[in-house]
This record gives sequence, structure tokens and C-alpha cells, in this order.
Amino acid sequence: MTTQPSLPNRFRSWLFAPGDSERKMTKAAEGEADIVIFDIEDAVAEDAKPAAREAIRAFLLARSEEERSRLWVRVNPLDGPHTADDIAAILPGRPGGIMLPKSRGRHDVEALDALMTPLEMELGIEPGSTPVIALVTEVAAAMFTTGDYAGAPRLAAMTWGAEDLADSIGAVSNLGEDGAYTFTYELARSLTLLGAAAAGIPAIETIDGDFRNLEGLKDRAQKVRRDGYRGMLAIHPAQVPIINEAFSPSAEEIAEAREIVALFDANPGAGTIGHNGKMLDRPHLSRARQLLAQIEG
Repeated sequence: MTTQPSLPNRFRSWLFAPGDSERKMTKAAEGEADIVIFDIEDAVAEDAKPAAREAIRAFLLARSEEERSRLWVRVNPLDGPHTADDIAAILPGRPGGIMLPKSRGRHDVEALDALMTPLEMELGIEPGSTPVIALVTEVAAAMFTTGDYAGAPRLAAMTWGAEDLADSIGAVSNLGEDGAYTFTYELARSLTLLGAAAAGIPAIETIDGDFRNLEGLKDRAQKVRRDGYRGMLAIHPAQVPIINEAFSPSAEEIAEAREIVALFDANPGAGTIGHNGKMLDRPHLSRARQLLAQIEG
């Protein structure tokens, strides 16, 4: 029987760093990101992957257990030749978690679990304790399985990708003339959010490739947080403070949530309660508790 890992409360910003650059890994690890993802998939050329694995493992082993908890690794997808070698090289470094790209459905998370569990047992790591975040919309077929992840082993969060999806379906671009994602990619965002909610885990927004447009990043991060996303991927350290602020509840939100919880605690039999000119019901209480859980545990 394996454990079902969970994320720490602070998982707002997820910053990628290429696994073949010790300088960039160091800069990312020393920065403000809640979680750093060392990449051995897209950011590393085919012939450089073996060296990147060794560099990441050495980097992890040189850090304390507390430091490693926020240092994750994106391995290569299961439909290629590298995943087993990635896991064999990386797990001895005891990373905080694993990102699985191009997941085609729950069966891919289960296959990754089957690769990881025997090695964890061999290394003296509690089986199932290394969490996984799955990238769930990077291939066309995966769009139809976003609701199948409930109860998948190790799965602690779900995120999505627009660039690989565009490549998968042969699109010229994933953006409209106004610079916003077109329908198919907004659908991918919505399906990821719904799938994560169905699985009872956080949804994490995909990257913003225009890392110089920080005002646009702020607007987008605030929008997807209102929709229900709990964090966002980043490709540049300058994006991290914007993301952290956008996904942090404001003092006003926290105060209102505490008021709502206190009102219902004081009136345990009430189905609805009037508050500040509005009628509150149980869904408002649920949302208040979810917001407070982000800061209080």
C-alpha cells in the first residue's frame, strides 16, 4: 500500500530551469519560486540528456532534505525511450516531485508509479511518497481523458500545455489576432481545471511565453485564479514575483473568509445567512474554507 502525497500550501509559482545548466539551476533554486522544476525534456537536447540527468542528481544530493522538497524534475514522456533512465538517475537524488509531460491519461500516471515504486523501495524511500504533477493536454488524445485522473497514484496536481497541443493537431498558431488563446486552447484550460477539481487536486496554469510582458502576465494570472487555478508555471525568474502575488489571497479576502466561517460556526443549523447585504449559503462557506486552507494548512 503506497501513500498519497500532497502539495505544500504554497505552490503558487513553478519555475522551469534547464537541467543541463548548473548556473540556471542554481539561480532558480536560490530564487523566490515555490517550486523549481529542473527540466530534462524540452529544454535539453537529445544527446545532452544523460549528462543532464547526472547534473541534476548531483545538484539534488548537494542540498538538504528541506531544500530538495521544492526541487522537482520534469522527466521525458512515457511514449519515448528516456523515462526509465530518467527515473533511475533522478530518484537517488530524492527530488521533491516529478513532472510527467504529455500524459495521455490516468494509465500514464499509473505506469510512472510502476516505474518509481520498486526503485523507491530499493532506495529506502517510502513507496508512493514522491508526488507527481501531470501535464494533461499536450497531445490531442489526452484532451478526452482529463476527467479520468481521480485517485491516480502520486498525483498531486494537474497542469496543461498549449504549445505541444498546437503541434499535435497541426495548428499554425494557438493564438488569435487579439493575442489570446483560441477556442481549442481555452477548452484545454477548462478541461484541466474541471479534471483537477474532479480529482480533488490543484490546477496549475500553463506558462506565459512572453516573459517581458509582466503586466499581461499579472492580468492573466489574476483571471485564472478567479476561475479556480491555484498556481502557474513560469519560464523566467522575473515572472515569479508576479505569479506569487497574483495567487496569494489578499488581506481583504482572508478577513472576509474568516468572517464567513465564523458566522456559520456561530449558526451551525443555518442553511443561509445574511452578510454585508448579501445572502450566503453553504457554497460560500466551502469557498471561504478553501481560501483559508491556502494560508493556514
